[in-house]
Amino acid sequence: MPPIAPDMRARLRDLLEFYASAGVDEALLEQPVDRFAARPETKPARSAPAAPPAAANSGIAAPRQEEAPRFAAPQGSAAIPDEAQANRARELAAAATSLDELREILAGFDGCNLKLTAKNMVFSDGNPAGPLMLVGEAPGRDEDLEGLPFVGRSGQLLDRILAAIGLDRTAAYIANVVPWRPPGNRTPTPLETEICRPFIERQIELASPRVLVALGGPSAKLLLNTTDGILRLRGNWRMHVTRSGKSIPTMPTLHPAYLLRNPAHKKLAWRDFLEVRARLKTLAGDPH
Repeated sequence: MPPIAPDMRARLRDLLEFYASAGVDEALLEQPVDRFAARPETKPARSAPAAPPAAANSGIAAPRQEEAPRFAAPQGSAAIPDEAQANRARELAAAATSLDELREILAGFDGCNLKLTAKNMVFSDGNPAGPLMLVGEAPGRDEDLEGLPFVGRSGQLLDRILAAIGLDRTAAYIANVVPWRPPGNRTPTPLETEICRPFIERQIELASPRVLVALGGPSAKLLLNTTDGILRLRGNWRMHVTRSGKSIPTMPTLHPAYLLRNPAHKKLAWRDFLEVRARLKTLAGDPH
């Protein structure tokens, strides 16, 4: 094999960096597949039965034999989630009487196809008894590996933001709308999000924080039942209403991953979290 030219090597390196930043960090198969190799002819598993003499002499073609499906859905899983799975998720989530019970129910739920490709379920981190709860959209690669939300670069930034307002993970509870990483960090589909919605809504209801922070547009849209974009929503207090009717003050703000890509907007998130700090002090009865 001839050596790779320096300019081509640089282009390949840029391509790999692009794949890594896009979340394409794992092969689909354990072993590489040569797509250019000639495919060997496959022999049919069994030969089709010969047509009866009457059919052969009458000019009527023998019925076509149906081809067997190439792939079978894993037993006990929902290969194609539908509204029935969303209804089932609502019933299961409503039955949970504690966060531990909800975690156990979610771990046994097989109605979302994201569970089939994720390494770990990412349920929560931090203190569920804390006054503040933060909700993102879905786990990334680092979160999927560790089974905890916001542990990668965006999580480190979130920790610094919390420290700036005098909080840390011992005083805040962190979760995601979707508890399983979408393949390649793609955006969860509306159906996947809708199936997971009852679990995060019940998680918020059971944690019952004083203040809720929606990190990013997808989380804000779901928790606030709105279609407005995050740049329009952020900085303005809204209310998340639980199924039991409790209203929780909610601040939509920019996702830490977005801030890493757009550092000039960190000042906007800083203003939002100053509002969060002030609201927490007011609710705690601290005039200062």
